[in-house]
Amino acid sequence: MRVKGDVKDALMKRLPVVALESTIIAHGMPYPKNVEVAFQLEDTVRELGCVPATIGVVEGEVVVGMTPREIESMGRGEGVLKLSTREIPLCVARGLSGATTVSATSFIAHRVGIKVFATGGIGGVHRDSDKSMDISRDLEELSHTNLVVVSSGAKSILDLRRTIEYLETKGVLVVGFKTNEFPAFYTRSSGITIPMVDSEEMVARIYREKNKLLISSAILVANPIPEDYEIPKETVDGWIEAALSECKRTGISGKDITPFLLSKIVELSGGRSLEANIQLVVNNVRVASKIARELLK
Repeated sequence: MRVKGDVKDALMKRLPVVALESTIIAHGMPYPKNVEVAFQLEDTVRELGCVPATIGVVEGEVVVGMTPREIESMGRGEGVLKLSTREIPLCVARGLSGATTVSATSFIAHRVGIKVFATGGIGGVHRDSDKSMDISRDLEELSHTNLVVVSSGAKSILDLRRTIEYLETKGVLVVGFKTNEFPAFYTRSSGITIPMVDSEEMVARIYREKNKLLISSAILVANPIPEDYEIPKETVDGWIEAALSECKRTGISGKDITPFLLSKIVELSGGRSLEANIQLVVNNVRVASKIARELLK
C-alpha cells in the first residue's frame, strides 16, 4: 500500500483528510469529463483546508492519494477493474489496475486512518433482489467500517426502502443533512423519513459519541442534490425503466448493471443526468471537508 506524501503527513499531524473513490473516474463518467471532475473534487477539498486522498489500485499497488498522472491514466484506460472489497487482493496479486467502489474505498480509507469519505451515491438493494439476491457490498462494508460517509443517498435505480431497512438491520446510522428525508440521488426526496442533522459540527459530535460507545459501524450522511440541479422523480423514473428494460434485454447482470444504467441514463437525458451527478458529488465533497475539519477540532 502506497500512501501519498501529503496524505501521510496530514494523517501524522492530525490534519483533515477526505477520501475520494476512483470508480467515478473509470466507470462513472465518460472521458475526459471523468478526469476533469476528479481534479475538481480534489481542488474543492483543498479549497476547504483539507487534504484529498483519491484511492485506487494502480498496477497491483493499493494507492491512497493517486497522482494526477495516475488519475489521467485511469480515466483513459480500458479494462480497469471495478473493485469491491473482495476483489482488492485479486487485483493486487495479478498486478492489475482497479477503480475502488464505495466498499473498497471505505475499507482502504479506514485501514490508513482516514475518517471521512465523500462519494456520489452508495450502492444498495436492487429492485429484483428477492429473485437475484443482488445487494451491494457497500452496505455490508459500512456496517463494520468506522468512518463518516457523505453521499446523496443511494442511486435511484435501487430499491431505496429495502436499502434503508438493510442499513438499519446492519446498524448503520443514516442521517439527513438539513433534511428529514432520504435523498434519491437525482431527486432531493424519496418519502422515506430519517433523522435530521443541521450542521457539520453535529455530525462530528455524533461520531465522537458513537466512538465512546464503541459502535464500529459507519455514519451515512445523506446530503440532497442542490435544488438548482434536481431532476423530478417522474422524469428520472422514466429513464430508469427504459434503461432497465434494455439491461434485461441484453442480459447485463451483477456489478455491471450500475455503470450500464448510469451511462444509459446519461444518453436518455441528453447529458442532464451527468451534470446533476457532477453537482451533487461536488456538494458532497464540500460537506465532507467541513465535517473532516470539525472532527479534528
